[in-house]
Amino acid sequence: MIDLDTARQRLLKLLVPLPTERIKLNQALGRVAADAVCSAIHLPRFDNSAMDGYAVRAEDTTKASAESPVTLQLIGEAPAGCVFAGELIPGTSVRVFTGSPLPKGANAVVMQEDIERYSSSCIRVREAITPWESVRFQGEDVKLGASVITPGTRVSIGHIALLAACGIDSLEVRRQPRVALLTTGTELRPPGTLLGPGEIYESNSVALGSLVQRAGGIPVPQPHVGDDRRAIAAALRTAFEKADVVLTAGGASVGDHDLVRDALTDIGGSVEFWRIAMKPGKPFFHGRWLGKTLLGVPGNPVSAVVTALMLVHPALRQLQGDADVSPPQTRGLLVEPVVNRDKRRHFMRVQVDAAGRVCLTGVQASHVLSSLARANGVMDVPPETTLPSGTMVTVYHLA
Repeated sequence: MIDLDTARQRLLKLLVPLPTERIKLNQALGRVAADAVCSAIHLPRFDNSAMDGYAVRAEDTTKASAESPVTLQLIGEAPAGCVFAGELIPGTSVRVFTGSPLPKGANAVVMQEDIERYSSSCIRVREAITPWESVRFQGEDVKLGASVITPGTRVSIGHIALLAACGIDSLEVRRQPRVALLTTGTELRPPGTLLGPGEIYESNSVALGSLVQRAGGIPVPQPHVGDDRRAIAAALRTAFEKADVVLTAGGASVGDHDLVRDALTDIGGSVEFWRIAMKPGKPFFHGRWLGKTLLGVPGNPVSAVVTALMLVHPALRQLQGDADVSPPQTRGLLVEPVVNRDKRRHFMRVQVDAAGRVCLTGVQASHVLSSLARANGVMDVPPETTLPSGTMVTVYHLA
């Protein structure tokens, strides 16, 4: 067995980011930027009003008070999108709105709540204001030529808003990896069908497909294959031809019917490593065929999900050129003692509440799916370790 960190490093070292493609900005959420993008404008483009009010010369309000307001002549109006053609001179003001360009000669904006409209042509200011009050300056958010997104950044809603505000309508991103999902096992039947004696429902394809999507990949489901070495070999060849990565579930352990590794070598592929010092998920293996990657997770559904989270997720992120390939994680406070007597790292199913408190979700045996369903994360517990209540732990998100 090799330790998880070593396995992940060996896997990622072999994965080269996929080619790029240009997409519209409204399709970019969750994609990974391939190139740096710099702003072609200042943001804001010009000095402008931060609120609805009146543009003034701050020095004209120096003596203003509630008892002795200052009267200013109102010489015009500048709605957002319009530039006032004139210039403020001492004793004048211009009606402005949020986003209105600051009129020439003005150096502050008085909120409309702080003035009294004396007549259609005059306002009264009841409080002195400071220069540049309620003014948003040209380039204070983003300066012309400044970077707004860097290569390897996963695009968020905030990035989309910023890029659009800078006038950018498309983005060069890494292509999403196509992931062929191949499940094996003669005893498995699809949900929604009748079961015969000794048969069980196949759940890995839908669970792994969801995890692939969350990691930014595109699931490409393949026909289920029974425990037949020649059939598995043919299915592997077809899967490799259709996708960038083949993700198999089942057939990874040491039983007489665990045939995926043998089938891979039958078509000329190689097994790079097999068996990880982790629980659940020890039988995970990594294979290669003609420069493409095979990731083999155990058939046990809990083991499949945990190994996919810790190894498949980083691999798919690496193929997208992501600067951070780690699964989403958080730190939380353990509310009960936890013991791991095994010599392997144990990824235990836990629930993290809104306050950051972490508790186990039930029986941790690898065949128990109900505790996985109650969990929103898995907690990394080192080998042969007892964690007392109150310990800060790392939890990798499932939901």
